[in-house]
Amino acid sequence: MAKHLEVVEPAAAPPVWAALRAEAQRAAQAEPALASLLNAVILSHADLGAALSYQIARKVGDQELRAMSAREVAEEAFRTDPSLIAAAEADLKAVFERDPACKGYVQPFLFFKGFLALQTHRVSHWLWSQGRETMAWYMQSRVSELFQIDINPAARIGAGVFMDHGTGIVIGETAVVGDDVSMLHGVTLGGTGAERGDRHPKIGKGVLLGAGAKVLGNITIGDYAKIASGSVVLKPVPAHCTAAGVPARLVNCPSCEEPARTMDHTLADAVYDYSI
Repeated sequence: MAKHLEVVEPAAAPPVWAALRAEAQRAAQAEPALASLLNAVILSHADLGAALSYQIARKVGDQELRAMSAREVAEEAFRTDPSLIAAAEADLKAVFERDPACKGYVQPFLFFKGFLALQTHRVSHWLWSQGRETMAWYMQSRVSELFQIDINPAARIGAGVFMDHGTGIVIGETAVVGDDVSMLHGVTLGGTGAERGDRHPKIGKGVLLGAGAKVLGNITIGDYAKIASGSVVLKPVPAHCTAAGVPARLVNCPSCEEPARTMDHTLADAVYDYSI
């Protein structure tokens, strides 16, 4: 009986761990001076969780929290909550698929601070959920010092998130970021005053946050919305809409279907005459 051929999407991200190891092997052959690094961080490990815990440890470890201790913390988090590894895989795929400068998985795994800061935050958030707030804050502070990315340990971030460049990103305590979100450098998910309680934005699935965008207050940005670079958003944005300006207003409803995946930062020619 004839069978249909399986359609393979050429742009789709390959399986993460096998592809990461294969890339590392090729890179080690091409750059012998980095072979020991690639072996220590990737090739000597049995799975992604082991490699990632080593990578986090070598980045955040310092004189107070030795790398071995940091590694043990990350390993405990990954062992207790395997969803952290699944999220890391989705994040790596997101970088591969959305960043035209990314040629594979070795680049973000070793060098991209947005990816590294996000994975360390996932460990910090796990610590926070276990009541280990002091250790969570310690790792958060190391990320801020190393990468200039400031994410409160309590903030909840979904899977498949892409932080492009990363520098200057600030995410507040009660912020929630959905799956498949893309954000560029300088994004702030902040509050509007000194009040306590639930005071930070809730970012829906597949949202694109342009460079320097400021989303402030306990407001909702709907699924697949787009916030233009440099905008200041103080009111909710409906799903599938684009907001731009200071203060932001709606400039396109609907926007493109999946702006975070396509990284489409363009705006519609027509600008509506009302503010959001």
